Amino acid sequence: MNKKISEKDKKDWENFISKNEKLENKDKNFSKEKNIKIRLLDLHGYSLDDANIKVKQFIEESFAFGSEKLIVVTGKGIHSQNDKDPYTSQKLGILKYSVPDFLKNNLSLSGLIKEITPARIEDGGEGAFYVYLRKKK
Repeated sequence: MNKKISEKDKKDWENFISKNEKLENKDKNFSKEKNIKIRLLDLHGYSLDDANIKVKQFIEESFAFGSEKLIVVTGKGIHSQNDKDPYTSQKLGILKYSVPDFLKNNLSLSGLIKEITPARIEDGGEGAFYVYLRKKK
């Protein structure tokens, strides 16, 4: 590596400094808020009603924000208190099945949601799902 600065580089630097030009901030269009395309919501500990309210708000905010993909973690229901309710299957996680059904049947969200799919193992596997949002017009 050459440690000497050439005469041309010196002149270029002097010209740049003498003109008092400001360099454009190449990162200005990449603020953190604009680049969050994938967002996550963890519903562990929520009741079904609270989870539905929270996920609806989350989807509406994410759509307004321009997010494209959401990861919604419901859990598998293994810590559920279903064993105390004789009318509920002990093998059925309440949020795991009910929240996706709520989203699929909610008319106000149908225009925002493009697709709902199961999550990959690294994003929660059986205890999570993806919500793909339509693009804002």
